[in-house]
Amino acid sequence: MAGMVLSRQRSELEFHLALGEGRLMAFLEEDPETANALLYQVVSDLVYERLTRRVERHRGHFGCASVPARLLPDCRDRFQDDVEAARTDLLRHADRPIANLGGWMTARLTAVTVDANRKRRGERGAQQRPRVPGWLDAALDDPWLSSLALKILTWVGVPTAAAHGPWPLSAWAEHRPGAAGDWDTTGIHIAADVERVLTAMRSRRAWYENYIERPLGRKEAPLIPGPRDSGDPDPLPLTNPAELADARLRDLAAEAINTAAGRIRAGGDPRATVVDVLGVVFVGRTGADEMSCAPGSMADTDETVARLLSSPADIDRVVDVLLRVVSEPAP
Repeated sequence: MAGMVLSRQRSELEFHLALGEGRLMAFLEEDPETANALLYQVVSDLVYERLTRRVERHRGHFGCASVPARLLPDCRDRFQDDVEAARTDLLRHADRPIANLGGWMTARLTAVTVDANRKRRGERGAQQRPRVPGWLDAALDDPWLSSLALKILTWVGVPTAAAHGPWPLSAWAEHRPGAAGDWDTTGIHIAADVERVLTAMRSRRAWYENYIERPLGRKEAPLIPGPRDSGDPDPLPLTNPAELADARLRDLAAEAINTAAGRIRAGGDPRATVVDVLGVVFVGRTGADEMSCAPGSMADTDETVARLLSSPADIDRVVDVLLRVVSEPAP
């Protein structure tokens, strides 16, 4: 046992040495089986700690946020997708010296996983970033129906199918105006609302076939039946959605401050650092952490920050705040 531990420690040391010298591909070629297993373990640990744990906590999946072994099947699939995206990105830059893998990956993780998630949606034929087109919004002429259209556009790009039928009606019914928790009534109404939206979508047949029928037909059927009857409502969330949104923004802000402060302390140009870090952390955030939220319920932080980064005065203000943070003594 002690020998195995020492061997693993040596392998990890050699891995980080190779990484710091830009020799990662050569390291992987020397002993592919051992080296790739180590690479997967290092990357998956970082992805779970720097991304998955926060996402699952925001979703209210506190078991999933405790240890990787407790990830639910769908959450594990998303986690593995993110690990593969991060691993692919690292291998793409394997010829550059990376002295601090944790810091390097953390700065890139949000943008990398966002791009990978959008690419997977695109491969399934769904909109990479779901948006209700103006013609459909005008045809529906109802805020609730437009929000339902966005839910449909988002849902068709999710790989797995609902346990009962093509749409997760019970989850959507909870957001219907006037819903009173009576499934016999609300279920009929939500099904009728979905059909109204689909009818409007079908008015442009080619668009409907491309963005609804095609990705819907590529969904993976559930391997086991759902644990509840189709009419049972989903459980109430343990945390208010507004609190989840606030916690998520606080986590993103802390990530941005810590990353930017670290770079500035290391001698990075403050202005360039602020623009780069805010762009990665906020503008290119992952869509995974919004999967459990109703479309449109999360603030468009990426658009707000993008506007801020286009204003030199706002950038100066953020730089000034960060410089004060950097100058404070470490706790």
